[in-house]
Amino acid sequence: MDTISKDKGRIWDSLQFKFGLSYILIIAGVLLLLNTYPLRVSQDLVFRSKATTLQSSVSVMVYSLSGLDRLTEENVSQAMAVVEETGLSRILVTDSAGKVLYDTRETNDALGEYSFYTEIVQALLGNDVFSSSYRGGAFRSRAASPVLYQNQIIGAVYAYEYDTEQAALLEGLQGNLLRLSAGIAVVVLCLSGLLSRALTRKIGQLLTAIREVREGAYSHRAEVPGRDEIAQLAQEFNSLTDRLKTTDTARRRFVSDASHVLKTPLAAIRLLTDSILQTENIDRETAREFVTDIGQEAERLSRITEDLLRLTRLDSNVLERPVVVDALPVLEQVMRMMSLVAQEKGTELTYRAEGTCTMLATRDEIHQIIYNLTDNAVKYTPPGSTVQVSLFREGDQVVLTVEDNGAGIPEEDLPRIFERFYRVDKARSRAAGGTGLGLAIVRDTVEKRGGTVEAANRPGGGAVFTVRWPWREGGGQT
Repeated sequence: MDTISKDKGRIWDSLQFKFGLSYILIIAGVLLLLNTYPLRVSQDLVFRSKATTLQSSVSVMVYSLSGLDRLTEENVSQAMAVVEETGLSRILVTDSAGKVLYDTRETNDALGEYSFYTEIVQALLGNDVFSSSYRGGAFRSRAASPVLYQNQIIGAVYAYEYDTEQAALLEGLQGNLLRLSAGIAVVVLCLSGLLSRALTRKIGQLLTAIREVREGAYSHRAEVPGRDEIAQLAQEFNSLTDRLKTTDTARRRFVSDASHVLKTPLAAIRLLTDSILQTENIDRETAREFVTDIGQEAERLSRITEDLLRLTRLDSNVLERPVVVDALPVLEQVMRMMSLVAQEKGTELTYRAEGTCTMLATRDEIHQIIYNLTDNAVKYTPPGSTVQVSLFREGDQVVLTVEDNGAGIPEEDLPRIFERFYRVDKARSRAAGGTGLGLAIVRDTVEKRGGTVEAANRPGGGAVFTVRWPWREGGGQT
């Protein structure tokens, strides 16, 4: 009996047993953490992704309805017809009383009925609502936002998504973790020391990546070597973070592009209306000309709004069908508007046009290019400077140049001047209201029509932007 007790004491006191027990406890703890924490974080990331995508979809639908003074079944159906297919399980649009005016369910059994979902009630009270849950092998997400007209709530948009794909991915992740845990439990009995260090290092890398992504660093990658389950988990995790990054980038780009592109026609309308209000004893013909320009800008604003709803498809080269357009009337219209801005700043704005300047494009694209380049030249040159805009034909090309005699562009910034969100002088750009997208929009628009654009410094000081389009013979819209 004494011998057996001594042997037992030796076993309990041996370093081999202690290290073995420590490895087992460490591996057991790591396996427990691996089967809980990543799943919780992944589920939380899915919830964040759902919040971003679903709220973005609702915002787009609300945006398409925001121009209506009241909601009816007819105008809601027309407005929702231009919204891209979202893949949502159900979409409801109600009026301010909660009456359903639009329902994507095939039976349309909710039309004309009153819906008092919690999300709809909150939206009609002026709140943006989102909720998501994971149960029964599916993510159930709901979002609702109010529809406003002149700061008055005229209805609400409700969206519901039943997603089993993300749930299957989460269940697959959980299955991989369980299989990985079983394999490690068997192997650790034989090679506990070596494998525990290797696996702990890999898991540490994955957990570091999870924490980085949780803090918003979507570009961080989980670099886990090998082909085992942990490496596969890291690949799945990297795919998930790439998807989150794409969604977040698309949302940010949409908001930035929308604010910048819509600013152009709104500023034009404001300038034209201010001119009418500030001009005393304006004659009827001049007033008619200004009102005509306002009407054209309002129409262009409507077209730009529709284009923004298809912004994601523009990156895939799905463009509006071009026609042969004469750029001269567009140039004259832009100069009339920009002359007011130049006068207020004390800048001399002149332009000249020579030859038949027709090209294959759309009027809105040409207007935006000329306006953005001229607006940048006037905005970022000091008072008392000169801005010269030229439009002429050179061989088989139509050439537009915008020159100024300001400080020019630093040489180190020239290669990046057309990058999205890039600003030469960030503080000055923000003060002037720039978004860093104007020149990027010019470049993308020109290149999509087979043209080129370049920026350079003039020998005598100042900058010059040169746009070249292929010349096309024929008449077009004016």
